[in-house]
Amino acid sequence: MFAVVEISKEQYNVRPAQVLTVAKLEGEVGATLEFTNILAGGNENSPTLGAPYIKGTVSATIVGHGKGDKVLVFHKKRRKGYQKMNGHRQKYTQIQINNIQL
Repeated sequence: MFAVVEISKEQYNVRPAQVLTVAKLEGEVGATLEFTNILAGGNENSPTLGAPYIKGTVSATIVGHGKGDKVLVFHKKRRKGYQKMNGHRQKYTQIQINNIQL
């Protein structure tokens, strides 16, 4: 069984017991989340497509929070002596899919 779920304005193809890394979600570690924006789902041989969504829920548990690797952004204007370096670390949440009900 699979489901295509919309989480934080991004689409993920999920299966039970799968661990995903998604954009930061609110909640404590161990909390249970339910997602109702399911775009498609079902078995491999008989999928169901939504228009735009199908009825059902996908439940997940928050495994942990963290920060990704540092991304360096370098700005330079040639012949002007202007240089600037910025860094950014995106926050993420790891979730584990528990159950898919369609």
